[in-house]
Amino acid sequence: MTPPTVVRDARADDETGLSVLFDAYRRFYDRPADLPRARAFIADRLRRQDAVILVAERGGELAGFTQLYPTLCSVEAAPVYVLHDLFVDPGFRTQGVGRALLRAAAERGRRDGVVRMDLSTATTNTTAQALYASEHWLRDDEFHHYSLTLA
Repeated sequence: MTPPTVVRDARADDETGLSVLFDAYRRFYDRPADLPRARAFIADRLRRQDAVILVAERGGELAGFTQLYPTLCSVEAAPVYVLHDLFVDPGFRTQGVGRALLRAAAERGRRDGVVRMDLSTATTNTTAQALYASEHWLRDDEFHHYSLTLA
């Protein structure tokens, strides 16, 4: 029998396993492996509590995570979350872990009183796009998003 997926807030004792997942997430987006950098980033988020980090566990193992960054929307004049990271360990893919994380993130957003959640993904990441669409996320075809690299 397959163990259930349990989604919960990340804790300080998740730092090591979460850092490994975060490093794999960065590699997925073509960044070089850098576990010390990943660990420092995760440790900083946990210490500062400036992001909501949810982890998915299956059978006592960390199977995936998502990070929600709180921000404000001037047009809505209300708080929103940016779902910046969603990653499932390859060994746990196609088992509903990503879906469980998305649903838990939406529930957390409702509970925290945010009016909307936003995310972006690579145009080539069609697997993730299909998941988002199946969970009723709407693709933005009205606005172009821009980025300016400063460092």
